[in-house]
Amino acid sequence: MYAAFENAFLTDNGGWKRRDPPTDAQIQCLDASNEVPERIFCGTFGDGLYRSVDSGETWEHVDVATNVMSLTVDPHDPDEVWLGTEPSAVYHSTDGGETWAEKPGLTDLPSASEWYFPPRPDTHHTRWIAVDPGDPEHLYVGIEAGALVQTHDKGETWEDRVSTARLDNHTLATHPDAPDRAYSAAGDGYAETHDKGETWTYPQDGLKHRYVWSIAVDSADPDTVLVSSASGARRAHASSNPESYVYRRDNGGTWQQCLEGLPGPDGMIRPVLAAGAAHEFYALTNRGLYRSSDSGEHWHDLGIEWDESLTTQRPRGLACIK
Repeated sequence: MYAAFENAFLTDNGGWKRRDPPTDAQIQCLDASNEVPERIFCGTFGDGLYRSVDSGETWEHVDVATNVMSLTVDPHDPDEVWLGTEPSAVYHSTDGGETWAEKPGLTDLPSASEWYFPPRPDTHHTRWIAVDPGDPEHLYVGIEAGALVQTHDKGETWEDRVSTARLDNHTLATHPDAPDRAYSAAGDGYAETHDKGETWTYPQDGLKHRYVWSIAVDSADPDTVLVSSASGARRAHASSNPESYVYRRDNGGTWQQCLEGLPGPDGMIRPVLAAGAAHEFYALTNRGLYRSSDSGEHWHDLGIEWDESLTTQRPRGLACIK
């Protein structure tokens, strides 16, 4: 397992270890594949992409883009990697990150004139890329903020947002046992589709905090979904006075808070969530890394030695090697 904060990197290779990050630039994202677990991709804001082929012992800089906001290793092929940037663009590698090609036309979509990122006007970015587990040609791409767009031919052409999709998509998820389904954690609420993105619904009964940041789906059950959320962006991200929650939804029911064993909500920056084995979830917080073996009912601190500097850093990525 690999975990990233804004300026810190942790690895678990039989024991957790804090390693020097690949750069002083702020980390934005990371990903790795179960099939090639020693190869890690780490994206930064200001210093581009870094790649490790030895589980984070050493890093090499990869010349592709300056501001890397999202990374996704294709679940069908670990040598295919997708990368999203600010300003919004999508790049694709077919050789494990050795070379990259931009997929043009993304910002030619009609809705692009309405995309924006409030902290940095006119510099919207590709926040998340998710590959359809049933069709490697089909990708969901979340733009922060303004759209959830799709491609059905690996980025050769793009399809604009549909009216029912969320606009401020933070994290997207899919599930191999439900290939027609996708899930979105967005600043304007939770959403899911059951028809490959043609229409989206908003099952939010019980979800009292609707600025949704991270999402994870039970690897054994596509109907069990966990999200992290807050009342708004400031309470989610600010280190001075954060307040965040974790919710679970089972079998189409109402959302239930799942905080037992977690260090929040007061003082907890929005967690990054990841699914492990069946009914197993992980939550990376500014207070520690937590594991649940009962679909989020109870959480247990993994007991990693926690540097005080991490308590004010936002978790950026969690790659769970199953």
